[in-house]
Amino acid sequence: MTLDEWVRSVTAELGIDDLDLDTDRMHILLDLARDAAHAVQRPAAPLTTFLVGVAVGRGQSLGAAAARATALAMPDDDPDTGDPGGETAGGDPTVGRASPGDVP
Repeated sequence: MTLDEWVRSVTAELGIDDLDLDTDRMHILLDLARDAAHAVQRPAAPLTTFLVGVAVGRGQSLGAAAARATALAMPDDDPDTGDPGGETAGGDPTVGRASPGDVP
C-alpha cells in the first residue's frame, strides 16, 4: 500500500475523507515528525503531530503550528555543544523546517 492509499483509507475510515491532505501538508507533518523524533525522542513524533493536529482543529494554521513545535524541538543553539544552529550536528538547521506562512 502506498502512502497516498494509506491516507485515503484512514481518512475514509475516520469519516474525514473531505480532508485536503496535499503533498505540501504531508511533507510539513513528516518533517515535523522527523524533527521531533530526532531532537526529542522517537515517541515524540506521533505525539507532536497529534498535538499540532489539535491546534489546527482549533483554528491555527498548519504551517504556523508546525513551525512553533519545530522551534520548540530544535532550538537555535545546541545546549550540548554550544553550536549555534546545530550546524555540526547535521548541516543546515533550517532544512525541512516549516515556516509560518507555508501552508494555511
